[in-house]
Amino acid sequence: MENETIYILAIESSCDDTSAAVLHNNKRLSNVVATQKIHEEYGGVVPELASRAHQQNIVPVVHQALAKANIDKKQLSAIAFTRGPGLMGSLLVGTSFAKSLALGLNIPLIEVNHMQAHILAHFIEEENTKKPAFPFLAMTISGGHTQIVLVRDYFDMEILGQTLDDAVGEAFDKSAKILGLPYPGGPLIDKYAQLGNPKAFPFPKPKVGELDFSFSGLKTSILYFCQKKVKENPNFLVENRDDICASIQYTIIDILMSKLKKAVKQTGVKRIAIGGGVSANSGIRKALVDAEQRYGWETFIPKFEYCTDNAAMIGIVGYLKYKKKLFSNQDISAKARYVLTDSEK
Repeated sequence: MENETIYILAIESSCDDTSAAVLHNNKRLSNVVATQKIHEEYGGVVPELASRAHQQNIVPVVHQALAKANIDKKQLSAIAFTRGPGLMGSLLVGTSFAKSLALGLNIPLIEVNHMQAHILAHFIEEENTKKPAFPFLAMTISGGHTQIVLVRDYFDMEILGQTLDDAVGEAFDKSAKILGLPYPGGPLIDKYAQLGNPKAFPFPKPKVGELDFSFSGLKTSILYFCQKKVKENPNFLVENRDDICASIQYTIIDILMSKLKKAVKQTGVKRIAIGGGVSANSGIRKALVDAEQRYGWETFIPKFEYCTDNAAMIGIVGYLKYKKKLFSNQDISAKARYVLTDSEK
């Protein structure tokens, strides 16, 4: 198997980024992402606009991915695509394109669960990047998801805990909106948090199940806190921006880390890998590096380009599935709600 030559074209269109990548075995040859700017003026992703933008972007993005990889489409071994979870209209664009191309080239079609891809992105071959050994704990944190997953093998995963309401990325973005910061606000909270005092304003932490998460109550408490303070001083948010951001970020990271500590205690697994857009947050990365020294954990943090939605992570799952001949039929359809454990067959 070592001398094999497998070329996977991967397509990711679950939300508002259109991405295509080409992998040669487990090595990335290209990873092209077209980001949709149109949502910024609406303060969030508008599903109808997202699907239209995917339709405009998908052909040029795939063309660019093949050109950058310097291969012809006739050399492709299979097409991998995101089946779900995500926005239905967005998923339909990628699914339809992948099915048509696979049919036209007469090569296998491979469906990929987006959340599984965030976890398995750690197995893309990169210089100076170590891969986690099994078993490990994966914490997937993004705009739409917050999960702690026990990963026993590539296709043997168990969800230990997940959010009961809002995802962590949403908590960051909604908090930023309350503060009057533009969308997407999560990276701005991270930026200003580095200038502020994380203990300036204590926010309550939700009391939910052992390994589950809840962020809706935290968002509400931040909203009420800001409204109350602005009544007392109309300039409060501007004058205290850095301290508020630092306090919000500190609280969210504290919630995530306390759950991780419980998961390590329950499973005895000390290898921790993070994934998803929020894993680009500098505070979370620092907290994990600190935990490595303090608790003897082994931590795995992906390159920035593999944190946010990208097709290379879809490609690595495609490659791993190709080796097991886990192919899909042409009658497969997109799934907006797609539970991680449903995709391990």
